[in-house]
Amino acid sequence: MCQLARVSRAGWYRRRAEPAARCEVELRDQVQKIALGWPAYGSRRITAELRRRGWVVNRKRVQRLMRQDHLLCLRKRRFVVTSDSDHRLPVYRNLARSMVLTATDQLWRADITYIRLLEEFLYLAVILDAYSRRVIGWALDRTLQDRLTLQALRMALARRRPSPGLVHHSDRGVQYASTDYTALLQEHGVQISMSRRANPWDNAACESFIKTLQSEEVSRIEYRDLAHARRRIGEFWEKIYNRQRLHSALGYLPPAEFERGLTQPQNEDAAARRLSL
Repeated sequence: MCQLARVSRAGWYRRRAEPAARCEVELRDQVQKIALGWPAYGSRRITAELRRRGWVVNRKRVQRLMRQDHLLCLRKRRFVVTSDSDHRLPVYRNLARSMVLTATDQLWRADITYIRLLEEFLYLAVILDAYSRRVIGWALDRTLQDRLTLQALRMALARRRPSPGLVHHSDRGVQYASTDYTALLQEHGVQISMSRRANPWDNAACESFIKTLQSEEVSRIEYRDLAHARRRIGEFWEKIYNRQRLHSALGYLPPAEFERGLTQPQNEDAAARRLSL
């Protein structure tokens, strides 16, 4: 073939290698952009994001490119314990351990963390839907009193309007065991579940979320004051965590997209029933 085309064999192979080299450069460029945009992403999430963008690539190739370009994800920092379970308020048994989730608003998980500013500490209460991992309620304040957790709970209840039977799981902290907090849950028909004493594994999903928040948002920003922190963290929930960040437990989908996928089959079934009538 080379003789008929009057080209050298070396030139033929070099020409065939040029498209592969261009593809490698483009892939490396995409890996670098994703790693810079999401410094806490490892090779699994970067591979998933590449596939969402149309690339056919395996994780080993992504790992090789990350090693060559020194694209290591940020190390996660430990956080301060903010719960005080040494109180005489009623505690509740762990209902979440035996639950098998099949939809949203069956189990909510709640937790508290701290935000370090230059001259003070702020405290953040969050509520997640355990099935979709979506942030549905949050509050940021200078206090650890139960008004912090109550504000987050009221936001979640207003947004989701759950049916009776929902389970709310938290640790045994005084903020979640307070009379006002438990009364608000019972008023809306929500069952109360709490972790066992000194057992962080009972609320591991929420603990993992707190680590994600600290590494991907809090450790990267120097907040000026309460108002600045509240605005930035609110943007992180609504624009990044709920709508863009990929979650391995959701098949590498963002929570909002995952929830849309849950409702779409139901809508299609309803449309099919209407057509059959």
